[in-house]
Amino acid sequence: MPSLKDIKRKVGAVQKTKQITRAMNMVAASKFKSAQLKMENFRPYAGKFMDVLNSLALRVESMSHPLLAVRDPRRIRVICMTSDRGLCGGFNTNLIKTTERFMKEKVNDGKDVAMITVGRKGRDYFRKKANIVAQKADVFGKFDMTLAVSIADEVIPAFIKEEYDELYLIYNQFMNVSVQKPTVVRLFPLPSIGQETAEVDTDRFLDYTYEPSEEALMHKLLPMYVHVLVYRALLETSAGENGARMAAMDNATSNCEELISSLTLKMNKARQAAITAELMDIVGGTEALAKSG
Repeated sequence: MPSLKDIKRKVGAVQKTKQITRAMNMVAASKFKSAQLKMENFRPYAGKFMDVLNSLALRVESMSHPLLAVRDPRRIRVICMTSDRGLCGGFNTNLIKTTERFMKEKVNDGKDVAMITVGRKGRDYFRKKANIVAQKADVFGKFDMTLAVSIADEVIPAFIKEEYDELYLIYNQFMNVSVQKPTVVRLFPLPSIGQETAEVDTDRFLDYTYEPSEEALMHKLLPMYVHVLVYRALLETSAGENGARMAAMDNATSNCEELISSLTLKMNKARQAAITAELMDIVGGTEALAKSG
């Protein structure tokens, strides 16, 4: 049985850990409120933008813009968006597993897969396991639309130059504080006339009137489309990371409290055992003196 001193030392260590997890929970909660507000404000704009662009893309020929060009998808690129820091439960683990499974399916189909990692956790994990053509780390502390634009500037010219044939974005879609859903989105190419439209909601094919021409609008909106989707993924990732960390630190604090209760019980039992042993020694000594007298 551990000594009383050892148990007291463990209780002190767990109490300090509890203070750390509680502080981290409060910091994550503060960051989460800000990230959630930005995400919720941007979601309606991103959704309506995608509705209009999908409807517009279905009205133009695939050769009207390079980003609509359909080629034999032999070369695939994947943007994997993870957090920069850990201590956020299964937030990164679930996303990495989804990315690995997706890439394995493409490789088994004979595709050449390359990666663009956003976030330090994804970069560190895939550094020796995949072909990383570009990376961005330590970006989630403070970011804005310029980060999405810089990512788009890396993927758009390469697609136009036919360095790859399809582009996918994999990120955690924020559902609630405890649930983040790994999501796979195809960025390039968009469905257009002559392509299979099974993945497109035909109810969104509304009868819009466009000025100027649909082709002119596509040249203006397609780069913006990449900016919007990437920025939305960044906001979802930021909110999900802080929400997951807040939940993880709350669970860690609860575990510390349970461990402190358990150790306190052991400490009381050890103290009682020590007192009982001392009393037995006193009683034994008294009886020995009485007999000798």
